[in-house]
Amino acid sequence: MKQTYFILILLAVVLVSCGDAKRKKENAKESVVEHFAPGTRHVDVDFDIYSITTKEEYDEAISRYWDGFDFECGERVVEYDTVQVMQAFADYVSYLGVGTERMRCDSLLKSVMHRAEHSRPVLDFFAYVAEGVLHDPNSPLRNDELYIPILEVLVESPLYDEYDRIAPAYDLELARKNRIGEPATDFVYTLATGKQGRLRDIDADYVILMFSNPGCPMCREIIEQIGASPLINEMMENDLVEVLAVYPDEDLEAWHNHLSDMPSSWINSYDKGMVLTHERSYNLQAIPSLYLLDREKRVIIKDGTSVAQIENAIAYFEAL
Repeated sequence: MKQTYFILILLAVVLVSCGDAKRKKENAKESVVEHFAPGTRHVDVDFDIYSITTKEEYDEAISRYWDGFDFECGERVVEYDTVQVMQAFADYVSYLGVGTERMRCDSLLKSVMHRAEHSRPVLDFFAYVAEGVLHDPNSPLRNDELYIPILEVLVESPLYDEYDRIAPAYDLELARKNRIGEPATDFVYTLATGKQGRLRDIDADYVILMFSNPGCPMCREIIEQIGASPLINEMMENDLVEVLAVYPDEDLEAWHNHLSDMPSSWINSYDKGMVLTHERSYNLQAIPSLYLLDREKRVIIKDGTSVAQIENAIAYFEAL
């Protein structure tokens, strides 16, 4: 089942999320590269997904994807057009999601990073590119599962010292939490009445866990999309789906003032004492953040922002 969850998350295309200004990275969590001036050199990618008809052709093509990049360029890496390389990397991870099993996917991503270890400038460059595609809160391809093998290379690289490893080690710790197919971290939520409950005690085939902030425009869009979903609402009426909305910050007055924005059929709650934030139980870098959990509270979708993604996953598992 875990492999199935992984494939689902790879194939999902998420909407751009709104970042929470209060949730900036800690001082230690600075990008390993602050800026790369766009250059004029481009990656020569010879990969046509539409001409590939067999798995053997795919494996051969994907293994040669980065042959058009000069990993021995050293400091001349700044000659590359960063935006174009980032697009090439985004395409690459998209192709991996279409045709590659998890272990092979991890191996290919690590292989790219190990090739980049030819020099510190090139490794920094690919760390920057991978972060922008797989970790930036506003990236439509944000994906912890794909970012983990990248981070594992960075924290073990002999080109980085103890200080250099602080940022990727911090991200790796968060990325390894609540992984696809594993049980979500249990926690206590508090209602406006003061009554409390636990995530694990919610009795439903699926739980849509939504971390949100009052007044967040994207949160409002997600609420409207869930409210307009025939599938989700039918399953809610039949007690098969529960929506747990959690406010993870400290301005409870603002949360109370916006309670009317939330559907009364949802479990609308807040994290008393900001336990989830202090214990870093969930990666709350971007708000809103959606999780889909099964009856055993295993993660089907992690840190998503697309209701369509939730619908497709539920429909898939209901059809099994």
